[in-house]
Amino acid sequence: MPAGVTWGQYISFSIAAMLSMLAGSQLVHQHYKPLVDLNKYINKELEHLPENLQGKIRSELKDEGILK
Repeated sequence: MPAGVTWGQYISFSIAAMLSMLAGSQLVHQHYKPLVDLNKYINKELEHLPENLQGKIRSELKDEGILK
């Protein structure tokens, strides 16, 4: 095993590390709410594309439930 630790110590450390990463990402996600204004950013980026592509992409995103 790496660094001379037992399998039990290695597995317990790995589980603790994974749980802390998941909890941290969930905490950050709930605090900063990164997906709240996703539609605004998508529409802003679509404005830089030609009209025919805008319509196609908007319809695909609406079908997938990403855009309202």
